[in-house]
Amino acid sequence: MSKNVFPLLCALMMAALLSGPAIAADPAPLAPAPAPKLAPIPSPGLAPAPSAAVKPPSPNQSLPNTPAERSKLLENLYAYLATAEDDKQAQSIAQTIERLWLYSGSDTVTLLMDRSAKAISEKNLDLAVKFLDAVVDLAPDFAEGWNRRAYVHHLRNDVERMVGDLRRCIALEPNHFRAIEFLGLVLRETGQKKAALKAFERLLEINPNAPGVPDVVKELSRNVDGQRT
Repeated sequence: MSKNVFPLLCALMMAALLSGPAIAADPAPLAPAPAPKLAPIPSPGLAPAPSAAVKPPSPNQSLPNTPAERSKLLENLYAYLATAEDDKQAQSIAQTIERLWLYSGSDTVTLLMDRSAKAISEKNLDLAVKFLDAVVDLAPDFAEGWNRRAYVHHLRNDVERMVGDLRRCIALEPNHFRAIEFLGLVLRETGQKKAALKAFERLLEINPNAPGVPDVVKELSRNVDGQRT
């Protein structure tokens, strides 16, 4: 990857931060098992391989105005994420991707997401769920709505609904590395080691630099292989 990719990516990210809707940061999710450790999660598919046709976003490039523009930009960023040289580069790309996930194309959905974040920060989980129920009703194809509601279900200890929303998020956005990591943690902690292994292996295909994940894959591989013998 050329050295000038990351100034360009950072420029896009800053544009998103300055012009995007104000939203509270996602709280830290389900804590991982004691060892090995994973990176905190704020909230399956193969990342496309980069090619000569894939260009990094220009610092003057406007943010996507249509679903097609957003999808194309995300496709390019996923390609760079899959081939990032180190953790620092991967983190810069991942942050840009996460900002793009928040763009729903609807002012109403954006307002509801903002209000859900405020309700979560105030620990008013019943109200947060009502806002997010409205989000997924109004925009059932908006993956981040399902991901956010999954987190609230986690806070309410509703594992069944949480897993259902995570799977819906991943079905809509197959490279949603946060939802995949969250699902993998849940599967691991509920003893579904084989399914958890598949989730973390998928995560490494999307982001080979995901902190702590290679160690988790090794641990789960040993557990799954032990069950087979």
